[in-house]
Amino acid sequence: MIYELGPDNGTLAVRTGRTGTVAKAGHDLLIHVTKWRGTLATGDDARVELDADATSLKVREGSGGMMALGDDDLANIEQTIDDDVLKRQDIAFRSTRVEEAAGGLSVTGDLTLRGSTRPIAFDLELAGGRVRGAAVVKQTEWGMKPYTALFGALKVADEVRVEIDAALGQSR
Repeated sequence: MIYELGPDNGTLAVRTGRTGTVAKAGHDLLIHVTKWRGTLATGDDARVELDADATSLKVREGSGGMMALGDDDLANIEQTIDDDVLKRQDIAFRSTRVEEAAGGLSVTGDLTLRGSTRPIAFDLELAGGRVRGAAVVKQTEWGMKPYTALFGALKVADEVRVEIDAALGQSR
């Protein structure tokens, strides 16, 4: 069975943390990718593919911090992601191995971020007509420097968590 995934039937999210001597001043962010498409194929030709528009990341929530994030703050964060972090380069994942595991799939493949392709592995849960899963991406492994502010006293944590939750719906 082949399932098509995207913003119409699911959520692709990125969760960031913060470090540094003034980490309390910053925010942990929940960011949604608003333009993406994925394919999940099960059975003999099992595969997982995902393409995301790097300029479609929108901050949905900022928790912690000394002050709430305003609209200008959100716009500035999104601009920084576009221009400095991802440099407007799209994101792609292609599985190289998909194996059945308890309650889902064990996936290994190649993730391309900012033109650098590296292997990554994660599990997907298939239950209740949905696919759910998460992978931890260490930015520096893809040649990305985590964002810093206040002369380096506030930093986005190197490891970010990418999560998917989508309805499987009709297969083709």
